[in-house]
Formats: sequence, C-alpha cells, structure tokens
Amino acid sequence: MEILALAAAILLIWMAWQLYRAKSFNRFKREIMTSLKPKVLAHLEQRLIEERSELTPNNQAHIDASQFYWGQYPSRVLQAALHWQIIDDDWLVRTGNKRYSQHLFFVEQDKLAEFTERLTSEVIEVNEEEEAR
Repeated sequence: MEILALAAAILLIWMAWQLYRAKSFNRFKREIMTSLKPKVLAHLEQRLIEERSELTPNNQAHIDASQFYWGQYPSRVLQAALHWQIIDDDWLVRTGNKRYSQHLFFVEQDKLAEFTERLTSEVIEVNEEEEAR
C-alpha cells in the first residue's frame, strides 16, 4: 500500500513538473508574439522600403503580405529575429529560452522559412547579365 502511495506521489510530482514546463513554453511563445513580433515586422517594413526598385517595387500590398507571412507563427518570428540579428543566441541563453527555442523550431519545423536572400544589387547584376546574353 505504501508503494502505491509513493508511486502516486511521484506521478503527481512528475505531472506538476510537466505542467510547469508546458506553461513556461507557452509563456515563451506569448513573449515572442508580443515583444519580438512588432520589432520583426517593423524591421521587415523598413527593409522592404529601403530595397525598393523597378525590379522589386515593394508597395504596401507586398509589405502587408510579407508581414502576414513572417508574423503568422512564433517559429517564423523567432527565426526572422535571429536571422536579421534583432536578437542573438546570447539573448536566448540570458533569458533561459534556449531550450524552448529548440523545441519550438522542432515542433513547427514545417512552418520555418528557407532563406535564399540575395542583395538587391546582386539581383540587378544577374538580370543585366541575362539581358546582355
């Protein structure tokens, strides 16, 4: 009988620990969407405005669509913040969210973006070379 009571107590402690971890993870996701998302979207808008050209007009429709795409999931917001150096790995370590970010990237791996960025000047040079041929 004592063994069953001990096993039940251990199970309850383990379940409480899992609940605490789940709440911490959800708090991390909420923090991403409330504090990082506005910074990422502002950076994205500024970047699209700066890169306007005839080849990439980046009008308001482009900006809205890009902001919708990048702001849709916490994993994409975090991925963009890390890629565009809005935050760095040290921030994740300092805030104790390194493990949560790894878990978020694993859970939402189908929602991550692939970065195939080229600088606007590189795109223009490539197009000029293609036109010359």
